[in-house]
Amino acid sequence: QHWHIYKSWNERFFMECYGAFKAGRADVDPSINWYKGEIGFFDFYVIPLAKKLDSCGVHGVCSHEYLNYAMNNRDEWVREGEKLVEEYLRMCSSQ
Repeated sequence: QHWHIYKSWNERFFMECYGAFKAGRADVDPSINWYKGEIGFFDFYVIPLAKKLDSCGVHGVCSHEYLNYAMNNRDEWVREGEKLVEEYLRMCSSQ
């Protein structure tokens, strides 16, 4: 998926998790590990899965495209993720 789509869903998922934390339905503040957790999600789940799809060719030429999106989104997250988490927290505190 394109970066803007990933970013949109990432924000929504963060808001859901942070809302659960603030409401007492989750024990851990997700903002503490969100940035590093997303890198791990890319490194240990998304990118390996995209590589497997690419190597078996199950989705034809799209498989390579999925791998490129995953790697590009990871790189973008490394550059922008910490700022995004700060922005998410500001949004939460203004609600």
